[in-house]
Amino acid sequence: MEGLLRQPQWRIIDQSAVGIHFQALQSFGTDDTLCASVGTGEAPATARTWVHHKTCVLGIQDTKLPFLQEGIEFLHEQGYQTIVRNSGGLAVVLDEGVLNISLIFPEAEKGIDINRGYDAMWQLIQNMFADFPHQIEAREIVGSYCPGSYDLSIGGKKFAGISQRRLKKGVAVQIYLCVNGSGRERAELVRQFYKLAKQEAETKFAYPQIVPEVMASLAELLGTDFTIADVMLRLLNQLKENGEFLYAGPLNEYELSLFPGYYQRVIDRNEKIAAM
Repeated sequence: MEGLLRQPQWRIIDQSAVGIHFQALQSFGTDDTLCASVGTGEAPATARTWVHHKTCVLGIQDTKLPFLQEGIEFLHEQGYQTIVRNSGGLAVVLDEGVLNISLIFPEAEKGIDINRGYDAMWQLIQNMFADFPHQIEAREIVGSYCPGSYDLSIGGKKFAGISQRRLKKGVAVQIYLCVNGSGRERAELVRQFYKLAKQEAETKFAYPQIVPEVMASLAELLGTDFTIADVMLRLLNQLKENGEFLYAGPLNEYELSLFPGYYQRVIDRNEKIAAM
């Protein structure tokens, strides 16, 4: 576990305070770009942090909901943008109280098996909050949105979900951390989306039955008024401990040349789905 977090150098790309005009489509294009550059050795292991304002990120399966348009219209009425991501999973809510962290590793000769990537992220989050006596568990929280076997929870309440994206020998392990605000309100939003987008129809795929009470933010669970900046500081301290050299750097020239292509792919995928 420590093996993956321990890197000769960590580059940090902090986009957690870019503001309201930073779109989630750009984020997914950026992570694909980083996978390609880190995977081919053009850049070191990279941690990217990002925050998006009022965005509901849907999974590919969500696009097959029978009354999808009605669900999307509801989200838009609540002031949320919607986009479809390219990594697995189902609908998640992003807002200014949710910090996303992507760790991009080179897939070494032996390869990084799926669980090893998840375990590294779980370890990182445990280390970041080791000064609290609460145990952070990784197991599926039934009733949460985007449930998975690596849901992170405290006392049975989920505050984070992890996904992975693999591309060109690069592995991006991505987590959304509900730092502050109401986990329950976010879950209620997604519950309403599914209620409208699925209705009573039979579907081949089993969509989650959301129970808002099983979701919370770290601020709620740890009784501490965390800001995004507080959690960023904890992350930087951990990366510093696990790397011989930590530096902040923008996309390099190679990455800047790749980005437009990957960004366009994300846009094309979303346009295709919008036209369905």
